[in-house]
Amino acid sequence: MADEDPIRGRAQQPMPTVRELAMVLFRQRRVFVWVAALVFAAALLYALLGTKYQAHMKILVRRGRADAPVSAGENAPLDLTHLAVTEEELNSEVELLRDDDVLRRVVEETGVGGRDWFHFLRMHEGHAERLERAARRLAKQLEVEPVKKTNLIAIGYDADDPQLAAGVLQALAKVYLEKHMNVHRPGGELRFFTQQVAESERQLEEAKRQLLGFTTEHGVVSAGLQRDLTLQKLSEVDASHRQANVDLAETEQRVSELKSQLEELPDRTTTQIRTADNPELLKELKSSLLTLELKRTQLLTKFEPNHRLVQEVDEQIAQANTAISAESQKPVRDETTDKSSQYEWAKSELQQAQVQLKALEARAAAVTTEEAAYRQMARKFGEDAITQEDLLGKEKTALEDYLLYVKKQEEARMDDALDERGIVNVAMALEPTAPALPVRSAWMVLALGFIAAGTTATGAAFVADYLNPLFRDPDDVVAYLNSPVLASLPKKPCGRLSA
Repeated sequence: MADEDPIRGRAQQPMPTVRELAMVLFRQRRVFVWVAALVFAAALLYALLGTKYQAHMKILVRRGRADAPVSAGENAPLDLTHLAVTEEELNSEVELLRDDDVLRRVVEETGVGGRDWFHFLRMHEGHAERLERAARRLAKQLEVEPVKKTNLIAIGYDADDPQLAAGVLQALAKVYLEKHMNVHRPGGELRFFTQQVAESERQLEEAKRQLLGFTTEHGVVSAGLQRDLTLQKLSEVDASHRQANVDLAETEQRVSELKSQLEELPDRTTTQIRTADNPELLKELKSSLLTLELKRTQLLTKFEPNHRLVQEVDEQIAQANTAISAESQKPVRDETTDKSSQYEWAKSELQQAQVQLKALEARAAAVTTEEAAYRQMARKFGEDAITQEDLLGKEKTALEDYLLYVKKQEEARMDDALDERGIVNVAMALEPTAPALPVRSAWMVLALGFIAAGTTATGAAFVADYLNPLFRDPDDVVAYLNSPVLASLPKKPCGRLSA
């Protein structure tokens, strides 16, 4: 039992000392040297041939223009409900930067991501397969990450050539902006409005042609206005017709009354009656009486009063006095007659009334004809007005559609022009430029390679020593076989014995 205690004490494996660790490295010095040499050579080769230049680019995602939706109205309301950039939008732009189509176009433009180490195993690979494989390698080499708590997306790319690194990012930015514009603003909008403008212009020209042909064929300029004017004239003619009928009836009644009056009135009337003595006759009678008296006087001087001659003269004197007395009692009456003024007035008025009656009859007939013509014209202009208003409505609608589509086309063209200039909801916050310095300097790579060579070689030495099945000293024999060691011989003859 006394012999087993020292063996058990040795089997407990105490903590190794620095000397024991150094002995492990010394025993596995070949492994240490080879591994260290290989790692340092790789670091040296990387420092000499694997210098990487990293180009950077940053994209700002912002809330862009609030585009009006496409509608039939001239002015559509803007959507102002979403003003902040969400995380989903940032992630969408990141995925768009990593899109396979975008990366394939970048590979086609720049030629990056060429053949790998195993390209000789794929000699019969087609262009599409090589392009897809290169795009996958480019996706692995690209570093696309959104910057926390910002609206920025950082993109980095490493390449042996600084110009190539910047060129790849420039091509990526170009292709990405095109892809972004196509995704957010489909290119068919301008083409659609261009087609609609052409179609609406054709419809407008057709409407104008129909309207012009209608006005030329029917001889109207403004059928509605002409209809209103014709109705106004028709109203005036109708009023004139009614007045003519009234005047005609009045004139007929007047003619009838004048005829009745003419039948009752005499055609002549006494205008003057004069009564006066006949002075010539009285003068002659008185002269005769004076002569007879003188003769009686002469006879009385000769004869007696009862003489026959005197008596004859007395009888003559008596007859003269009787004639003078009779003439004095019966004066001369002079009556003057003339045409009756009432008769002549009635006759004249009758003639005028008859002439006026003929004129009114002719006027009534003319007004009747004119009224019928105006009614026909009003009916025709009314029908033409309906057709013309329909054509004008079509022309107005076509013109409104044309102006609307022209405005929408101009808006789409301006939007496309602004998007082509980068005025979208993404902008280049940091343009890619060729880096002047590599990502890591050669001295840093050598220092890191030296540290990595020592660490790797040490680990390889310990692993090799651990995996070595040989016993290295008497303690290993005691530890694994649980038996005392009676004697040990060194590997070389010069070594001393130990027991």
